[in-house]
Amino acid sequence: MPDLIDLHTHSNRSDGVLSPTALVARAAARGVSLLALTDHDTIEGCDEARTACAGVGIRFVPGIELSTQWRGQAIHVIGLGVDTASPVLAAQMDEVARRRHERMLAIGERLASRGRIAGREIAAAALAAGGIPTRMHLARALVAQGYADDTQQAFDKWLGRGQPGHVPIEWPELLDVMPHLAGACRATVLAHPHRYRLSGGALRQLAADFTAAGGAALEIDMAGMSPGDRDRIASLARRQGLAGSAGSDFHDPAVPWNPPGRFAKLAEGIAPVTERLDDA
Repeated sequence: MPDLIDLHTHSNRSDGVLSPTALVARAAARGVSLLALTDHDTIEGCDEARTACAGVGIRFVPGIELSTQWRGQAIHVIGLGVDTASPVLAAQMDEVARRRHERMLAIGERLASRGRIAGREIAAAALAAGGIPTRMHLARALVAQGYADDTQQAFDKWLGRGQPGHVPIEWPELLDVMPHLAGACRATVLAHPHRYRLSGGALRQLAADFTAAGGAALEIDMAGMSPGDRDRIASLARRQGLAGSAGSDFHDPAVPWNPPGRFAKLAEGIAPVTERLDDA
């Protein structure tokens, strides 16, 4: 069997379900040989994941998935081989954490005033859970308190656009973040480009701006990605001279079709981003 790698995973230090150690154990059971932990806007779980990987013979890459925006749309950028002691990265994480905290409190207020449910208590419970607060924490809290049957319904009924608890957020600008992130990691990857609601021309411009700002790769092989999307993003990578990355975007073992690990082989003509991680 070809090598399995995964350069995009999440633990309970952000919106994943498993601890870093449990995530590594699941990856090991799958036969993953190279693993990056890329929690949203935090590197808190990297030391634990590194130790767990060493115990099972997996090569570990410390990573992060930073929240940014471009032309008003949320865009996620993965940093691979991050310097976990970087003060610049620490400042970036602190700023995003502040925005996330404020948004959680605002959502709680809206759920209370517009939804007429225990929104403040739900927000407080989500914040008390620790780690980086995300809307997924709120969705799980809404399910736990009986306001939704599952997390998708929580978004559809309470948290999504047009619903009582929807609060938009302004992330740091992509082109402002890129120079700082590039100086704190070995490679930057534009996460799941096929998911953004952009026209073909706008996606090409995003990729061009990302490349000009020092971006290294696009995510080309992801769980749930259609063959058409894979071909489209691979073509975009070739056009921009970008490498390719592969990851599951794993969050929850209850989603059986999306386990950790992707085949390391990429589309023809695409250099693997792993070539930039030799000493990560």
